[in-house]
Amino acid sequence: MLTVLAKITAQAGKEAAAKEALEALVAPTLVEEGCIDYVLHQSNEDPCVFYFYENWTSKELLDQHLANTHIVAFGEKAATLLAGPAELHFLTKL
Repeated sequence: MLTVLAKITAQAGKEAAAKEALEALVAPTLVEEGCIDYVLHQSNEDPCVFYFYENWTSKELLDQHLANTHIVAFGEKAATLLAGPAELHFLTKL
């Protein structure tokens, strides 16, 4: 199992639009092969900051997820919503 923690920061004033776009990724991702969990969180301290907590059965299936149309479409509009690229952390449960 591979765990991913993704920190995503919205541009100031675009928190609601970013939240809506990020929430739209959840349902199609949860039905993807290899997806165990795909949970979106919003920071209690900074409403511009979002986190995805994800668990995948393999790196290969995570890579397939990253190439899926809904993720690619989000990436195309991310520059208008986000302050920068997502900060990704890949973790292994001990």
